[in-house]
Amino acid sequence: MNASFFRVSYAAAWIVLLVFILNYFLEILPWNGIILILFWILLGFGVRSKETLKGYTYTIMIFASVTAAMFYPNWFTIWGEFTLSTLIVPLLQLIMFGMGTSMSIRDFQGVIKMPKGVLAGVLCQFTIMPFIGFALAKGSGLPPEIAAGIILVGCSPSGMASNVMSFLAKANLALSITITAVTTMLAPFVTPALMGWLAGEFVEVDILKMMMDIIKIVIIPIGAGLLFNRFFSGKIKWLDDAMPLLSMIAIGVIIVIITAAGRDSLLSIGPLLIGLVVIHNLSGYTLGYWVGKLFRMDERDCRTIALEVGMQNGGLASGIAKEMGKIATVGLAPAVFGPFMNITGSMLASYWHRKGVKGEDSD
Repeated sequence: MNASFFRVSYAAAWIVLLVFILNYFLEILPWNGIILILFWILLGFGVRSKETLKGYTYTIMIFASVTAAMFYPNWFTIWGEFTLSTLIVPLLQLIMFGMGTSMSIRDFQGVIKMPKGVLAGVLCQFTIMPFIGFALAKGSGLPPEIAAGIILVGCSPSGMASNVMSFLAKANLALSITITAVTTMLAPFVTPALMGWLAGEFVEVDILKMMMDIIKIVIIPIGAGLLFNRFFSGKIKWLDDAMPLLSMIAIGVIIVIITAAGRDSLLSIGPLLIGLVVIHNLSGYTLGYWVGKLFRMDERDCRTIALEVGMQNGGLASGIAKEMGKIATVGLAPAVFGPFMNITGSMLASYWHRKGVKGEDSD
């Protein structure tokens, strides 16, 4: 696709948005959902004509998909006799396999090379977000199972998105990868324990089952990915190239399925849940950064801790909710958190990228 296509798409998007607004108030056409979906799709292509916005294409396409799920939930719940939520765990396993193929044992060597940074990151990850999530859930007034989803997001490890943002933010990428690897490996033990402690009053938590579910969703696929990377890395190039795209598509499908399943709840408590997610996410960035300063870490490491703490593995949280049999309630907060953290993470990374690091070349 050439630059002129993207420019035309950008202009067309705003025309379509104007049509949507007029149609919303005048009710001329019964296609408001289709019009709004078209706006997001055109905008997703259109921002690629803007250098500062092109990184938001994926997130905007997620908005298009979520809009479709909100207007036409039946498209994304059951096809014939097949329930689409059945796809969530296999898709997560695919994502985790892809994560494993991009990892190696070297990613864990940072524990030895950067012990203070790794310790600070892991402690912040499994204290700041879980306890903020608990405080928000406790004071939210949300139905218990939906409130428990906020805690579940907080108890989850960081994901690969934080590594991408750390690279863009000129943070310490090696530290970011190590923290992600360590928190992910600890998740089968720490996440169920925290959920049992903090979310037990909101929803029934079977700690042993949750532990086995996380091993099934995370550890086994990542282990397979590590083995693949060890023996086949670079030998099946088309798969190496395809895995990032497949992972992005899988995350989008998971978010859409959860949104469709929880549509009615989102319509009633959506604004409140979004507000709580905003507070949760931004608190993670802020406290993570300043805890890094408290540990007397340099600017790059502080940025890394901020992104690792603020950006959670919403996909894993969604998979846990599915295995709990509560995808339409506990799974809502992870579905909202995922797209939002990508927006805020991109904005924060772009700001830090432009700011540079004091004393170093801004390039």
